[in-house]
Amino acid sequence: MDLVAPAVAAYAEAHVTPPPDYLVRLDAEARALLPFPSMLSGPVVGRLLETLVAFRGARAVLEIGTYAGASALWMARGLPPGGAIVTCELDPAHAAFARRHIAASPHAGQVEVRLGPALETMAALDGPFDLVFIDADKTGYTAYLDAALPKLAPGGVVVADNVLRSGRVLTAGSADPDTVAMHAFNERVAGDPSLAATLLTVRDGLLLIRRA
Repeated sequence: MDLVAPAVAAYAEAHVTPPPDYLVRLDAEARALLPFPSMLSGPVVGRLLETLVAFRGARAVLEIGTYAGASALWMARGLPPGGAIVTCELDPAHAAFARRHIAASPHAGQVEVRLGPALETMAALDGPFDLVFIDADKTGYTAYLDAALPKLAPGGVVVADNVLRSGRVLTAGSADPDTVAMHAFNERVAGDPSLAATLLTVRDGLLLIRRA
């Protein structure tokens, strides 16, 4: 299912400020070498993440799910001087790929890749974080949110990616565990009176969550 008409998606991407060369190189190499290139944060989502970090004035960002490092580098572009990102990755090959491209970028001193299970990494971090970006295993989203909220700074925001699952969350009784988990996550957020959420139909869906 195309959530956005392909011609409209192409028009939107053509009218986003183009990515810098280091992100173009990362994207090309990731598509050639890594599995699941659809997991890459393209310029539409990337610029949105950059803008959210900049608008929030975020100095401390936590990312759950590094993959190739594209989203971390997009967010790093929105950081003020002295700002930093910790990004959590379980796969050693993905972590090595991301570290290499981060080291070759202008943000080498601002982005740290932590290898290991994200919940263990999060437990060892003090916070607070101004923005938390969740883009990892879908069945873990609720646990990641629950671990992130106590470490969220006042006025902070959690951004969860892929919350629409290509529209499959609309289908009752899905047999896909990731879709079932994502629907449950969306319902949990929507039904929590302590949270205020906005679901954006950008690419595969971005859920913006803050304390009410």
